[in-house]
Amino acid sequence: MSGTRRVRPSPGAAIASSPWIIVSVGVIVMVVLLVVALGSVRGRRTFAETPPPAPTMSLPQLPATSPTTPGQATRPPTSAAGPVVPGLSPRSTVLPARPTPSPSAGTATASPSGPPAPPPPAPPVTGRYGVVSSFDGGFIGEVRLVNTADTAQGWTVRLTFPRGRLVAAWVSGAEQGSGDFTDGVFTYRSGVSLAPGASVALQFHFEQTGTTRPTSCAVDGAACSGL
Repeated sequence: MSGTRRVRPSPGAAIASSPWIIVSVGVIVMVVLLVVALGSVRGRRTFAETPPPAPTMSLPQLPATSPTTPGQATRPPTSAAGPVVPGLSPRSTVLPARPTPSPSAGTATASPSGPPAPPPPAPPVTGRYGVVSSFDGGFIGEVRLVNTADTAQGWTVRLTFPRGRLVAAWVSGAEQGSGDFTDGVFTYRSGVSLAPGASVALQFHFEQTGTTRPTSCAVDGAACSGL
C-alpha cells in the first residue's frame, strides 16, 4: 500500500475559514488608533484655557473732608483705619484739657455787686454775766436776763467751763426750768416765758473750775455782756 501525503492548510485558508479572527484584529487596531489620536489632541491644546479671575478686595470708604484754608494743617480723618501694631489698641488717645490759667496777682477780680447782707437781728432776751460771791474752791455766779420785746419770750443760757463741777442751778424769784451739764457745757432752758420788759437772774454754784470766768456765755445764741 502506497503512502498517502497529507496536505497542510495554508494560513490564508485558516483565516478565511475563521472570520471572527479578522473582526478581533480589526477591533484591536481601532482601539490603538483611538488611543493615539486622543494623546495627540491632549498634547496640542487646540483651545486656550481661561485663568480664574483674581479675587477682588473692597477698599474702605473715606469720609469727605471739608476744604481747608491756606496755612491750616490738614488732619487725617479719625474714621480711617490705620495699620494695627501688635499689642496696641487702635483707639484714639484723648488728651486731657489744658488747665485754665489763673489770674495773676496784679489782676483785680470783679467782686459781686449789690449791698452787703444785713446783720441778723439781736435776740429779744439779753444776758449779762456776773459773780455773786466766790470762796475757796468755788463760786456763785449769775446771768441776768432782760426781755426787750413787746411779747413774752422764752430763753436758753449756755455757759462753758472746760473743767469743774456744777453743784446746783436755779432761777431766783421765778419759775424753775431745766438744766444740764455735759462735757463742760452748762445749758439751762426757761420754764416759763419772760414777760415783756421783765428781768430775772439765773444763778449757779460751781466748784473746782480754777476760774470764775467761763470760756463762753450766750443767751439764745447771742454773747453775754459783762465778760
